[in-house]
Amino acid sequence: MNPIVLIPARMAATRLPGKPLADIEGVTMIVRVLRQAQAAGVGPVAVAAGDAEIAEAIEAAGGRAVMTDPELPSGSDRIQAALAALDPGGAHDVVINLQGDMPFVDPGVLSACAELLAARPECDIATVVAPEGSPDDRSNPDVVKAVLAGNGRALYFTRSTLHGDGPIWRHIGIYGYRRAALERFNAAPPSPLEQREKLEQLRAMELGLSLWAARVAAAPISVDSPADLERARDYARTGA
Repeated sequence: MNPIVLIPARMAATRLPGKPLADIEGVTMIVRVLRQAQAAGVGPVAVAAGDAEIAEAIEAAGGRAVMTDPELPSGSDRIQAALAALDPGGAHDVVINLQGDMPFVDPGVLSACAELLAARPECDIATVVAPEGSPDDRSNPDVVKAVLAGNGRALYFTRSTLHGDGPIWRHIGIYGYRRAALERFNAAPPSPLEQREKLEQLRAMELGLSLWAARVAAAPISVDSPADLERARDYARTGA
């Protein structure tokens, strides 16, 4: 197995425009994500940049960036375009897709995703889950819940309320794709369940691809709004 880590990023985020270059205690968010990915030691790391400003920031920090069409509709499309540019010969058979808005992601989370693919030959796409942060997570539509079999195979993902006893697993939007699975996923149109739940991983499930989830201790801070950004800045200052 020969993984590569790709981080899709673009300036035109709906809720927080320009967030890849948001300052977090003197370091831009995208550079913080880059450094966490490099620390994982999973494989080479590159940023799939939708804008020249992002590529310039990454290269100034000593990282690698590849420009992608800013009109690409999703992060998975962006990483496939970057992969084609960086590795046209197909040397990398696994792609770890790390979101560009997780500035403090534990490097071990990326390792867990890669290790799951290595341990499970039947797994087409690996992802990550964490325990619910509070009881309110169960009914919060902004918290995506993963429904898992006991062995970690994903059965479904939903924004709906989950009832009954048992743990609630909060989905973390980090994916490890086998290269063929990424290509098959991006070649397919949005599926009915994907459109209903607004969750693109359901397209993979409707295609018959096998998803498995690694369990980690806690969800990383994800920056989607100005309030999230302030929380990230507080964390950078205090570590809590």
